[in-house]
Amino acid sequence: MRIALGLLLTVTAWSGPIQPTRPVQLFNGRDLSGFYTWLRTHKYDDPEHVFSVVNGMIRVSGGEWGGLTTKEEYRDYRLIVEWKWGGPNVGERTGKARDSGVLIHGSGPDGAGNSGSWLESYESQIIEGGTGDIILVSQTAGLSLTADVRTGTDKQLYWQRGGTPTRRDRGRINWWARDVNWQDALGFRGAVNVENAVGAWNRTEVICQGDRLTNKLNGKVMTEAYGLNRSAGKIQIQSEGAEIWIRKVELRPLPTRSASPQGRP
Repeated sequence: MRIALGLLLTVTAWSGPIQPTRPVQLFNGRDLSGFYTWLRTHKYDDPEHVFSVVNGMIRVSGGEWGGLTTKEEYRDYRLIVEWKWGGPNVGERTGKARDSGVLIHGSGPDGAGNSGSWLESYESQIIEGGTGDIILVSQTAGLSLTADVRTGTDKQLYWQRGGTPTRRDRGRINWWARDVNWQDALGFRGAVNVENAVGAWNRTEVICQGDRLTNKLNGKVMTEAYGLNRSAGKIQIQSEGAEIWIRKVELRPLPTRSASPQGRP
């Protein structure tokens, strides 16, 4: 009876995903309260301090694959993450492009999204030369979205406003000017670069409103999608072999906006 009552109280206490009505500092500049860690090998323990706070910033060492995850779920917000690259990659990513990402609408068991490392989620990609891509992090094809795209000479999909509406339940939508000759190489820079050089600060914004998603980098729209079949969930910052420093993780409220009849931005 006591166990049943405890479960009932736990269920009734959860009121659903939080919709911010004022700016929320997810990172307080002092510690990682409000987050928990999940690592591919050590699960909920972080003995090697993959995630730590140094001089008022989050340091992600990249030493083990996993994520720093919000304890709460959120919906309808503008997420701002200010970040910069650190040293060269480590482990299985040694010599390859620096790689990380911000995952939104995370749901399900920890590590179920891909390679035992992350939640099932939509990823705002952060990788040298490819920051701003959208990736569906799902092993079960449980996620889907639509984006207006063009097909590149490499047969990959690139976001293009007014392009061909295309439904996806896996894979990636490249940002509009990602280099078709992109290489998974440390320090890669394409013909068009929105991402700042290594060591300089960048500002990633992920705007989530209803079934829509917009990725911005340093003030420029990189990709957009609509018709998302998940519109709320946890937020996760990846560790994926690269050292990355983060000085701000903030949610801002959005004005109410009615959807268009087609559900497109």
